[in-house]
Amino acid sequence: MTAVRTEPTAQSASDTSFPPGFVWGAATAAYQVEGAAAEDGRTPSIWDTYSHTPGRVRNGDTGDIAADHYHRYQGDVALMKDLGLKAYRFSVSWSRVQPTGRGPAVERGLDFYRRLTDELLEAGITPVATLYHWDLPQELEDAGGWPQRDTAHRFADYAEITARALGDRVGLWTTLNEPWCSAFLGYGSGVHAPGRTDPAATLRAAHHLNLAHGLATGALRENLPSTAQTSITLNLHQVRPLTDSAADAEAARRIDAVGNRIFTGPILDGAYPEDLLADTAHLVDWAELVHDGDLAEISRPIDLLGVNYYSPTVVSAAVEGGAGTRNDGHGASDHSPWTGADDVTFHLANDQLTAMNWAIDASGLHTLLTGLAASHPGLPLMVTENGAAFDDYVSPEGRVNDPQRIAYLHSHLDAVRQAIADGADVRGYFLWSLLDNFEWSYGYSKRFGAVYVDYGTQRRIPKASAHWYAEVIRRNALPSAGEQG
Repeated sequence: MTAVRTEPTAQSASDTSFPPGFVWGAATAAYQVEGAAAEDGRTPSIWDTYSHTPGRVRNGDTGDIAADHYHRYQGDVALMKDLGLKAYRFSVSWSRVQPTGRGPAVERGLDFYRRLTDELLEAGITPVATLYHWDLPQELEDAGGWPQRDTAHRFADYAEITARALGDRVGLWTTLNEPWCSAFLGYGSGVHAPGRTDPAATLRAAHHLNLAHGLATGALRENLPSTAQTSITLNLHQVRPLTDSAADAEAARRIDAVGNRIFTGPILDGAYPEDLLADTAHLVDWAELVHDGDLAEISRPIDLLGVNYYSPTVVSAAVEGGAGTRNDGHGASDHSPWTGADDVTFHLANDQLTAMNWAIDASGLHTLLTGLAASHPGLPLMVTENGAAFDDYVSPEGRVNDPQRIAYLHSHLDAVRQAIADGADVRGYFLWSLLDNFEWSYGYSKRFGAVYVDYGTQRRIPKASAHWYAEVIRRNALPSAGEQG
């Protein structure tokens, strides 16, 4: 079993290198890459149901085959080794391991993850396991899903099963990936599975995801070696007011509450923020929702915090007489994901956009990391997702040239480097994503991968950015001034 570096190191602001032992990785998620949707005992998750519902996903795409990682993992691990990756962050499919979300495991499902981790370790790559990346077993959703308290307890059981199976191989565990998306996009705006649009259910889901994290952390601690590390990954919104007006500052406070502090409050500080409770009191009875002992469970100590960042969030007060414009990067819906703050207006930070129409601004990542370091000193951080989608294509020579992605990665890695120089204890960086894959409600229309996937043939072609990233890993440093990226 391997683990990530546990001691921080300092560096100078002018140095282009990263600290010794900095973890260089790439990430994927089970439903986005595995395929094999009905093999070896796996049953539908909410994303299977959602993607098979007409009109939910662009072009009617599903994750039935995806990048076929389930069958091609050995070749994919060989690609990782060729690129020099030091770690691979993957998620475990709950419905592959425990199809109904209850009862004993399906060993054939666990065997895939045993084979994968063995292959990684043989290649000298550290496996990093995420227990939940949005694929709730459909039977649990049929029973009420994340708005139901029982789902949190079912998740703890699943965490115990998985830890017992893989605990001798995996040294770093993440409970949940981006619970904000699970709650607010899944139950608020409906642009993610299960596609519900109920503000009260959104807040109940958020609390039960927090509780699930705490209960699962306890289960992991009880079933893993003492050297294992636990974490959670949050897509924290780097919120900025459009102007310095009091009204825009108030809009930013409200979005920060419902977009960030609804998770960081209970997980890192042991309490829900009072302003969040006041903002949402008309939607849910928090005194009924939060049981005695919940906050103690949720605030169990973690070894590091995973941070996902793509673009800043710029907001202003609502336009008088109308609902706020939701240019927030979270998909189109008649229902807002910003429960309790659905009249706030969103703006693009600039006009330099990715294929997702997300503004490119690496300064937001630096601000996010240094802000966390200031508010929670001593908490190690890990950039667990960062990357960009562009309109990649294969040239007549068989190459995929993606200079925009290289520029994006260079600027964001430089932001990480600067944050470390400014005192943030950032232990590693995971590129999103290793492979082009099923991009949720966008289907296969958006390509985030360092490796191009021809979905018709499943051929893999490392993009120019993959080779660039490999050189960064080899040097443990960014190219110096004057070098071409």
